[in-house]
Amino acid sequence: GMVLQEPAGAPSLSTAAGGVGDAAAEVQLSRLRWAVLLLFSSYSLCNAFQWIQYGSISNVFMRFYDVSAFAIDWLSMSYMLIYIPLLFPVAWLLDKRGLRLIALAGSALNAVGAWVKLGSLKPHLFPVTVLGQVICGLAQVFILGMPSRIASVWFGSHEVSTACSIAVFGNQLGIAAGFLVPPVLIPNVEDVEKLAYHISIMFFMTAGVASALFILVIIVFKEKPPNPPSRAQASIQSRLSAEYSYVQSIFRLLRNINFLLLMVTYGLNVGCFYALSTLLNRMVIHHYPGEEVNAGRIGLTIVLSGMVGALISGIWLDKTKTYKQTTLVVYIMSLVGMAVYTFTLSLGHLWVVFVTAGLLGFFMTGYLPLGFEFAAELTYPESEGTSSGLLNVSAQIFGIAFTIGQGQIMDRFGTKAGNLFLCSVLFLGTIMTAFIKTDLRRQQADLENEQT
Repeated sequence: GMVLQEPAGAPSLSTAAGGVGDAAAEVQLSRLRWAVLLLFSSYSLCNAFQWIQYGSISNVFMRFYDVSAFAIDWLSMSYMLIYIPLLFPVAWLLDKRGLRLIALAGSALNAVGAWVKLGSLKPHLFPVTVLGQVICGLAQVFILGMPSRIASVWFGSHEVSTACSIAVFGNQLGIAAGFLVPPVLIPNVEDVEKLAYHISIMFFMTAGVASALFILVIIVFKEKPPNPPSRAQASIQSRLSAEYSYVQSIFRLLRNINFLLLMVTYGLNVGCFYALSTLLNRMVIHHYPGEEVNAGRIGLTIVLSGMVGALISGIWLDKTKTYKQTTLVVYIMSLVGMAVYTFTLSLGHLWVVFVTAGLLGFFMTGYLPLGFEFAAELTYPESEGTSSGLLNVSAQIFGIAFTIGQGQIMDRFGTKAGNLFLCSVLFLGTIMTAFIKTDLRRQQADLENEQT
């Protein structure tokens, strides 16, 4: 069951690829692919946990370091800000040096950032925790563009969307842990020494896990399988060395109107998710004072339901290949979920907030792998690292803008006005998504190669 069936007398891959490349390449699935995927998901989880670990108990860290809410928000936004200028150098490295180097760099920086934070356990050492968070933000640049690339390089055409969903799954699980664990480990106590002790436990645990994952990446993570997993991937590998130009690839992507529309709509949706995640603690505490633990659990609910949505959407795409229709439906439901959450947050019933947050998360977070895979289809045979990197830059830019904008609106006009702002953004994104044309180039390439 490891080798995809080849028709008797099938032409060589050099013929299928238009006469370019190695005729001996055999399409075959590697058993190691699941270990590589699980390991990536794990260190992506650890990095995402470090992104939101401050924001999920922002009021506690504000008091410990004696800084403003805006300063704590910037600990989350630093991840977004760092990503923007470094996307292109890292995407270039991914194309030139491959998956293993990027995996090593991402997991190493993640571990280093976690250890640096251990030097910030005094109230006057806020700059040290900022430095640790900046290093973790650097690690994220080596992580966010990987899911669709790992899926394409290691997985067959019938499982590539599911694999991408699982890769994104790890990042979302990390955000879920970032909402759940800090409120449990760090109670809102008055004694600064006790608070420092509880914070140290979280920082030590994170550093230990990040270091173990870095060692596993060194041992387990391979560049690519011995054989290409699909005919489309074999065709790409045969062309890359001879004709690939990174700069020309970016120009081709920026001339692709459907991809540009997707890039903006992806940024609008994921930017809303970033803003909602960063400001969730402030919103819930405003309406339900003293409920830090439940604020974390509401964040957990958003992400866990979104992980279910991501997995279902990945399996659905592998079965149906209805990229445009699925993306549009999920976008519309994200808007509906955001509207319901907005008008039920202030009702005074926490269980209602849990339900509406779960509905919102199922669609909003479930959208993430959809965007990656739709982009890979629209831009084939361009590198998935470059296309997903551009999607992430869009998300980071909008994420910073929406976090600052919603924070200011909440301070002046209240939480409902801030959430209505996000509703208007999602409405605009829904309209723009409707104009994206279905141009499934990767599916077409696989179909043509199979027919050949």
